[in-house]
Amino acid sequence: MDTPSRRTLLRVPIAAVGAGFLASCGSGSGPEARSGPHHPDTGPLGAGIEGNFVPAGPKGYVNPSDPEVLAAERKRGAGRVRTYQFTAAETKLDLGGRSVRTWAYNDTVPGPLVRVTAGDVLDLTLANRLPTTTTLHSHGVRLRCDMDGVPDLTQRPIPAGTDFRYRFTVKHPGTYLLHSHVGMQPDRALYAPLVVDDPKETLAYDKEWVVVLDDWLDGVDGSTPDSVLEQLKPGGSGMAGMGMGPEHPHASGSPAPSPSGSARTKRAPSAKAGGGPDRVLHDSHSRMLDGDGGSVDYPYYLANGRLPHHPQEFRCRPGDRIRVRFVNAGSETAFRVSLGGHAMTVTHTDGYPVRHKETDALLIGMSERYDVLVTAKDGCFPLVALAEGKKGNALAVLRTDKGKNLPAPDVRPDELDGECVPARRLRPADSVALPERHPDRQLRIKITGSMQKFDWGFDHKPYDVRQRHEIHAGERVRLTLINATDMWHPMHLHGHTFAMTGLDAVGARKDTALVLPHRKLVVEFDADNPGLWMVHCHNQYHSESGMMTVLGYKR
Repeated sequence: MDTPSRRTLLRVPIAAVGAGFLASCGSGSGPEARSGPHHPDTGPLGAGIEGNFVPAGPKGYVNPSDPEVLAAERKRGAGRVRTYQFTAAETKLDLGGRSVRTWAYNDTVPGPLVRVTAGDVLDLTLANRLPTTTTLHSHGVRLRCDMDGVPDLTQRPIPAGTDFRYRFTVKHPGTYLLHSHVGMQPDRALYAPLVVDDPKETLAYDKEWVVVLDDWLDGVDGSTPDSVLEQLKPGGSGMAGMGMGPEHPHASGSPAPSPSGSARTKRAPSAKAGGGPDRVLHDSHSRMLDGDGGSVDYPYYLANGRLPHHPQEFRCRPGDRIRVRFVNAGSETAFRVSLGGHAMTVTHTDGYPVRHKETDALLIGMSERYDVLVTAKDGCFPLVALAEGKKGNALAVLRTDKGKNLPAPDVRPDELDGECVPARRLRPADSVALPERHPDRQLRIKITGSMQKFDWGFDHKPYDVRQRHEIHAGERVRLTLINATDMWHPMHLHGHTFAMTGLDAVGARKDTALVLPHRKLVVEFDADNPGLWMVHCHNQYHSESGMMTVLGYKR
C-alpha cells in the first residue's frame, strides 16, 4: 500500500482561461463557496425551466426528479459548494499552428479543468450561446438523474440564449469527463476534464499530468461532424466512394432518425451529404480491435488541444513520480498510448482503483479514462497516442532536461508494440470490489447494425425515448451485451459503475468498456441510483444513428 506524501497538484495548462470564464473554486469561504439549499426538492435548476421534467414513455417508472431520486441524493450528503461557469459558443481555436472555427466551452480546447473533492457539491452553470440547443453530461459520475444531461430523457434541452444550472453532490473520487449530449456536438470542442480528488488519497506522487486525447475534423476544409455523419449514411458521398451509392444492394435501408432530435431539440446546422472532403475511412484494420479501426478518417489527432507539430511539454525533474490521468474525449477513435522509455503502472480505470499493474501501453476507447504512475527519467520523451487502426497520432512531451529539441511528430516509441494490458485483465482494489452476489435480474441486449446501412441500434431497433428496460431498486443486475456486428463498440452505462465479469473473478469497476466484433460483454451492477439511465455506444456516429436505449427503475 502506498503511503501519503506531499504532492504538487500541477494543473496542466490544457486551456488558457478565457475572459468569460469564472471557474473559481470555493475553499469553504468567500462568495464562490455559496451556502444555501444543497438538495432542491423540485426539478432541475435551469433558468426558465419550471417544475419536474417528465419524459415521454410508459407509466410506472421513476422519473428524473421524482422523490426516489431526491432521497438518493440526500443520502450522498452535501459538502462545500464548488462553483463553475461554462459558456458554450462558436469560437475560433488555435490547435497549435492550425486555426479552426468550432463550438467550445469558454473558448478553449479542451474546456477548463473542473476540480472538486469527493463529497463536494458541484454547482456548474452552463450558458448556451450556440445557435441550437445543448446540454452537459457528467460522464461516469454517479449523480442525481435530473442532472445527467440527456435531452428529452432527463431534462429539456437548453434553448439557445438561456442558461442551465447543474448542481449535485459528487460522491466518488476519480477522473471523469464533461461533454455535450446533443447530436454530434461532442465531436466539436464541447468537452472538459473533471477531476474529483480523494480526501483519503493513498497514492504517493510528486506531480500530476492530465492528458486529454481527441480526434478532430470540425472546421478543417469545410468539414463538420454533421456533414460527415451524412457521408456515412447510405447514399452519402463517402459511401459512394466505397461502392455504396444508391444502387448498391446494401444501401436500400433508410437511415434511422436522429436519436437526440425531437420536437424540442433542433439539430445543429449541417452541410449537405458529402459537404466538405470525403472523411469516410476506406482502408483500416486493427489486430487489437479485431477488425476495422473505425469509419471516419480524421485529419488531426490532439493531445490537450495541440497538434503533434506543436505539442504540449510537461516539465519535471528526473526521479519525479507523476500521476498521469488519461481521458479519451474522441468521438470515433481508440488510442493506443505509451510514454517512450518508460513503463506505466495502471492504478485506476474510469475513476476506480485497481490492483497495480505494469504495462508498456494502454488501449483507451472513447470516453474511457486510465490513471497511471510513471517515474520520470532524465531527458526528453514522447507521449504518443496512436490512432488505433487509423493513420496518425497525437503527441505530448515529458521533459526533464533543459533542451529545446522535440520528438518528430510521427515518432513511434518501442513501447507501443510492447505489452498492452486490456481492461479485462485488471482486478479491482479491495476497497471498490463489487461483493459477490447472485444476480436478481438478467438483461440481454444485442448490438446490431452495419457499416453499409449505418443502421446502428439494439435488438434491431433505433433509439426511442419511450424505451424502457425494467430494473428495480436494490437488485443486482447482470447485463449481457452481445455484439452481432463486424465493428467494435465502447459501451457506456449512465449513473452507475459496473464490474466486468469473467470465468475466474469479478473484474475492475468501470462505466465504459469495449465490446469487440462478435463477442459479448457481461457486467454486473447494483441498482442503487433511481431514475432513467441510458446505455449507449460511445462512438458518437453510432449513438447518433440509433445505438442507445434506456434502463428504467420500475416502482
